[in-house]
Amino acid sequence: MAAHTPGKVYMHLPRYAREEGAPDMMDLLRQDDEIWNLFTRKEEYEKPDRDQFDRFSYYQSGHRDVFVPRASQMLVENGFSPEYPESRPFVICLSHDVDTVYQPLHVRGFEAAKALRERRFLDAGSIVRQLNPRKCREQVFEEITGLEDSYGARSSFYVLALEKGAREYAYPLEDLEQEISTIRKGGWEVGLHGGCDAYRDFESLVREKQYLESVLDRKVTGYRSHYLRFRVPETWELLERAGFLYDTSLGYPDCVGFRNGMCHPFRPYDLNRDREISVLEIPLVVMDRTLLLHMRLNPERAWDRMKRLFDAAERYHGVITVLWHNEFMTGDPLRFYRKILEYGREKGAWMTGSHEIAAWWRENGMRMPKAP
Repeated sequence: MAAHTPGKVYMHLPRYAREEGAPDMMDLLRQDDEIWNLFTRKEEYEKPDRDQFDRFSYYQSGHRDVFVPRASQMLVENGFSPEYPESRPFVICLSHDVDTVYQPLHVRGFEAAKALRERRFLDAGSIVRQLNPRKCREQVFEEITGLEDSYGARSSFYVLALEKGAREYAYPLEDLEQEISTIRKGGWEVGLHGGCDAYRDFESLVREKQYLESVLDRKVTGYRSHYLRFRVPETWELLERAGFLYDTSLGYPDCVGFRNGMCHPFRPYDLNRDREISVLEIPLVVMDRTLLLHMRLNPERAWDRMKRLFDAAERYHGVITVLWHNEFMTGDPLRFYRKILEYGREKGAWMTGSHEIAAWWRENGMRMPKAP
């Protein structure tokens, strides 16, 4: 595996790279009303029904086959050609939302009791010695980055930047300052995990961004919403105003798949204002909770769904974004994540974080040969 080289940061995104005289991606998508409506998420402008977290869910959508990236399929079949470093066939975009850092005491107590029942006395003693809540850490960075590094992979971590007393406050950001500085220097990205109101409130979004930047001592360019809260196109517009390079929140909370038919990064189109939005969207395809819990799949069926998505991404030289929470880095979910890494290495996929993909896309994108 070639050594990993972190990409550069780019704050401005051009249109998709194409030779002079080549057709424009947006113009091509407009030629098919069904695909254009899917790509722009027109139904989300028209349907006011949302779930309890203010999200548009798969069960509300009229587009049912989310395992086929129809918009990307159309583009590739008409000559658009994505390119990746070292001619990699496709990309697995790895990411982690850090929703929690410290385990509740009752969870650790349950684990200690279970270890005693199973006569794992050393494990039980170790757990008891760590019952100080400030030491009951979920797996956060070192274990995850070590695992990914062993497969030649990098990823992005999205951390909450909420002040104490805020809704969904889970941990003081300063507690992670040393760790996130260390992993960032190693080539991993730290982005903002926007709080409960950031997706719709500009002041909250900017306040959280500035807080994280003050701890990191550098600009923050990547974003994902907590609970995948998102509004089309309003959230993209807020992110654009706040100066984000990319977003990676556009995925269904209740089903894995390609929400707008794209298995490639893209610039969203605002139907209200008839314009492209400068933020790059790297659509979310698979979330651990969705695949392993909400869809109620056993491990074999869950891997079958995963393989179908990988096959689609490979077929269209696409990008498949995977979200694996830090608290899922244990037991069967950890083994499943390791299987993803093994599969990606076997296939020769480029396994990296959103920041590096956005930087690469800024320079290369999807190329379209000049029309004859």
